[in-house]
Formats: sequence, C-alpha cells, structure tokens
Amino acid sequence: MRLTKEQLLAAPEEEYMNDEQLAFFKELLEALKTETLESIELGRKQLSHPPEMNDEVDRAAYEEESSIMLRTLDRERKLIPKIDAALKRIADKEFGYCLESGEPIGIARLLTRPTAELCTEIKAMTEMKERLIRR
Repeated sequence: MRLTKEQLLAAPEEEYMNDEQLAFFKELLEALKTETLESIELGRKQLSHPPEMNDEVDRAAYEEESSIMLRTLDRERKLIPKIDAALKRIADKEFGYCLESGEPIGIARLLTRPTAELCTEIKAMTEMKERLIRR
C-alpha cells in the first residue's frame, strides 16, 4: 500500500526516509519527470507549427506567447537533471538529507520541492550570499 501525503507528514521522526517514504518519493519524482518530458514535447510541437497570421496584432501576441513558452520549456528542461539527481539520491539512500549539513530536509519541504538538495537553513544562507554578491 502506498503512503499518502498525510501519512508522510504524520510519520514519527525516527521513520524519516525509511523504505516506504523513499518509494513514495521515487514514484512522485518519476511521475514529475514523465509529466515534464510530456510538457516539453507538447511545447516543442506547438512552437514548431505556428498558426497562420495575417494580422500584426495576432503575430505580436503569438511572439509574446512563444517567448513565454520558450522560458517555460527552458525551466522544464533544467528540471530533468535535478529529478535524475534526486532519483540517484533515492537509489543511494541519501535522499532527504541536506548535501551540505547532512541534516534532514523535511517531509513538508520535499513534498513541495521533491528535488530539494538543501535544508531550509542552508538554502536561506546560500540565497543571502547570492544576493550580497550580486550587489
């Protein structure tokens, strides 16, 4: 029987990233990968067959929509290696732990972002450093 999100969130800390939980996240990530690949393929097909447009306003609107779609496809394309890395961490039984501190990332965060590699504290520090460097 597959765990539900509610069961995952209610599980005691000592059960963190047991085999059942790893199986749940593996299934979740595989589904996310399938959906993402399908979305990429659909987007490519849509972009490769533009509709005929005689009106400049229609053409401008289509170009704007295409630009947005290209950004979305690029973001989705970048997600695939992250999903693969998370699946590898599951296979290695390292999934769910911060790559820097080794602390648990947490079920709630992983449900929201199953490709997360860092715990909230380390991620916040990393983002703060990035903001300081950009200034």
